[in-house]
This record gives sequence, structure tokens and C-alpha cells, in this order.
Amino acid sequence: AQPTVRSQWRLSQPELLELHTQLDFLLAKKFIRPSTSPYTAPILFHLQKGWRTLDVYRLSHAQQLHHQVPLPDSASRRSHRPTSRGYVFSKIDLQGGYHQIRVAEADIPKTVFPTHYRSYEYTVMQFGLTNAPSTFQLTMNEVFRSLLDKCVFVFQDDILVYSTSREQHLKDLEAVFTLYDQHGLITNGSKCEFLKEELEFLGHVISTRGVRIDPKKSTLFATFYEWGARQQATFDQQKTFLITPPVLRIADLECPYELVTDASNVAVGAVLLQDFGEGLQPISNDSRKIQGTGRNHPIHDKEMLAIVNAFKTWRCYLSGADVTVRSDHKSLQFIRAQPTLNPRQFRWLEHLESNFHNRITYNKGANNIADALSRPSAHTSAVLIAQNSPLLTGLNA
Repeated sequence: AQPTVRSQWRLSQPELLELHTQLDFLLAKKFIRPSTSPYTAPILFHLQKGWRTLDVYRLSHAQQLHHQVPLPDSASRRSHRPTSRGYVFSKIDLQGGYHQIRVAEADIPKTVFPTHYRSYEYTVMQFGLTNAPSTFQLTMNEVFRSLLDKCVFVFQDDILVYSTSREQHLKDLEAVFTLYDQHGLITNGSKCEFLKEELEFLGHVISTRGVRIDPKKSTLFATFYEWGARQQATFDQQKTFLITPPVLRIADLECPYELVTDASNVAVGAVLLQDFGEGLQPISNDSRKIQGTGRNHPIHDKEMLAIVNAFKTWRCYLSGADVTVRSDHKSLQFIRAQPTLNPRQFRWLEHLESNFHNRITYNKGANNIADALSRPSAHTSAVLIAQNSPLLTGLNA
């Protein structure tokens, strides 16, 4: 391919000072070396908790094959734990992340960036390369493959270790650090936490009780502007629900599920719940617009669509589990005995019958906590179901 060339744009004085500092550091670590390669990509500085450089390889990206390596889904991984009680957690951060992976010698000339001193090329993987995230995730998955879904969850350079007891956790940590040593990985001690019953991970606080939003992330809601007494009272109630920990419980795969659904002319909503001995508690909420021709369906089919969408959304929880569906559309409880079904209803019912253990029951509209999730307003403002919601009280009654 034809080498791509982009000149470096002018840098501000603070950026020039930071460039000088980072060049000294990278050269000392042998992460970069002088280069005369015909490829060049300019430096972009991003100010977030200090300066971070990002090389803009936009032109060379068009000449590369993109690796298709999906990033892990933290929500589904949480659902795969054997129980939701009695966990011990540790969080491990890699020092320098991408810089712990070396670039193939033949590809080093493609990583060049220019400065007003001279051009340099990376000997280690740098932020901004199109395949850097997928390469790094694949590497981490291979390193910890024997422990994934057992006691380890990996998202890029953030590693969560979880165990059901302190004694088991020490054994799991030993196994993790053995793999670190075998592969020459280096941790960032200042960002590691060990033997915790509660810690922050990927923007959430994880504990033995459940998962809640990091309080540092929710301060925006607590300091939001006022616009009127009635609106403020409603918004304050939503803030209380949001910051009351934990908002959502971690699913217990040994317990049956309750699925409450609802539909309107424009959207469907659902709430997934379990009883942990304290009455029904929310596991997850879902709300989505009805697209295309779905808006022309009769209300009976829209209510059935709400159920089908919920099972598709939470398949990782509900496959193989005992599920009771609560719908405020009374006729749905008799759909399996209905003598005639249209092709769409037959297809949906066949999907539910062949993939899930479920029964549909009638839930009076006054007790339908999914109602707010299917209203048009649910798509202009956040809708949260807290554990102390009076709607849950109605369900548990």
C-alpha cells in the first residue's frame, strides 16, 4: 500500500513541554526509537487527568484489515456467576496497558509520528492504532483463558477477580499472578485493590449486595438545575432512586424470575425481578421503541412483542430458568390454548416454547411497574425502579 503522510499541526506551548517530557520517558523505556520511515501520523494531545497523546492514524486505518474481536459484555458476565451472595473482590490494573505488547518488527515503520525534533516510531503498541483494542483484548483473553468465567473478568487493562470466600480468593489471586509472571505482565500498584467486599469497577460500585452507580458519577444528578416546584419534586424522587444503593441486584441463578411487561402504541417495557427473601427486587430494566410496521400491530400483539423482546434481551439470565411472566393484557394468559394464531403469533410462541421455561399470568394494570417504561416519556427521561418503590410493594402484596 502507498505510505500515508500527514504533517504535524502546530502545538501549544503546554503541549510542546509535555511532548518533550513524554519523548524523554518513551526513549528511556525504549518504547520508541528514531525513524526515517515514509509513514507519518500527527500527534493529538488529549487533556484528561493529565495530558495523554493519541497518534492520528486515520489515513493508514483505511489500508488495514480490521480485527473482529468483540469486547466483553460486563452485564452478561455478571449474570454467569453461580450465586449473588458472599463475594470477595480484587481489582488489578496493568501498568501502561498497551505498552506491554510489542509491535511486530515489520510493522514498526507504520507507527511513525513526526515532531519538530525528528520522527520516531513505536516498538510497543500505541493508542490510536485501529486494531489496538481488539489485539489487547484478545491477548488478555488468551492470558487468562483458564480463569475466565470462573473467578476472573477482563475488560481491556482492568481485571476483576471474584471469589466466594477469602480463602478461595487468595488461591485465585495466586493463580492470577502466576499467569502475570509467566507472561511478563506488570501491574500498576497504585490502581490495584485487594480483598474488598466493595469496589469501583468500570463506572459502577460492585459489592456482595449488588451493583450501583459510582457516587462520583451520580453527582451530576444531585447538582442539576431547578425549573419548577412540581418538576423538581419529581426529579428529586428520581435522584433518590438513582443514588439509593444498590439500585439493581445481582441475579441469583438458583432462584426463579418474575418478568413484568407492558406495551403502548410507541414502545415496550419490561422489568426483571427476583425474590431474595425480602420480596421482589429488580435485576434489570428495559425500554425500547416499537419500530417500523410494529406500530401497526393490534394491542394484543404489541403486548406479546413486549414479552418476546424481554426474553431476547435477557436470554443470558432466562435460558433454562423458571420464569413467571406478568402482563396486564388478560387474554395473553390463554394464548397457548388459543385455537387460531396468525403467523407472527405462532412464530413468537414457538420461540418462547422452544427456548424458555415460562408461564404467562395476568397482572392488574394498577400494579404494572413496567408501565412507565413503555410510555412515550420513558424515551425522553430516565426511568428507574428502586428497591423501595411502592410499585414493588403492590407486586409483593
